[in-house]
Formats: sequence, C-alpha cells, structure tokens
Amino acid sequence: MIWLIGIGGALGSALRYLLGNYMKSRFHQIVFFPLGTWVINMTGSFILGILIKLHMEDIINDGMWFLIGVGFCGAYTTFSTFGYETLTLIRVKKIHLALVYVIVSILAGVLAAGTGYGLINFVI
Repeated sequence: MIWLIGIGGALGSALRYLLGNYMKSRFHQIVFFPLGTWVINMTGSFILGILIKLHMEDIINDGMWFLIGVGFCGAYTTFSTFGYETLTLIRVKKIHLALVYVIVSILAGVLAAGTGYGLINFVI
C-alpha cells in the first residue's frame, strides 16, 4: 500500500504545483487573496468527500483509497502552504484578509467535503 500512497502523492503534488502556478500567473495581479491554494484545497476537499463515501460503501477498494484518497488528495491539498500564506498576509499587515482567508478556507473546505460526500448519494 505504501507504493500506492507514494504514486498518488507524486501525482497530487505535481498537479498542485502546476495548478498553483497557473492560478498565480492568471490571477495574481487582480486577486490579492491566495486563490490558487484556496481552489486547490476546496477541490481536494470535495474529491476527498466523494472518496470517503465511496470507500465507506465499499465501492472503491482499499487500494484505490490509498492511491487517490490518502496519496493524491493528501499531497494535492496543502495545509502548510495555507499556513504560510496566512502568515504572509499577517506580516504585510493584511490582518483582516488573513482572518477572512482562514475562516473562508475552513468553512468552505468542510462544506466542500460535505457536498462531495452528500452528492455521491445521488450517483450511487
């Protein structure tokens, strides 16, 4: 199983890097919010919500869970970058934006996971 986690993690971290750079190059000048990390964490939470339900219902096996849920989603989403960007906002005296970023990230992340978890009920 460790190899599945490693393969999924490699794919997830590569996609996170590419998507993060793309978002930064497209929106950095017009959005002063860490949008790339936020989008990555929200989509990862949504995907993980779906995968949790699929795994709990035995629709995907442990191998797929370790590959996509633990490996891919674990490396794709990034709490460390979220922390870094929050501290950066605080350091440049954007305290209110940092607070909004933290609150919106946590609430929207849980909502995204719950939406993915609930949405899959309509598919299976």
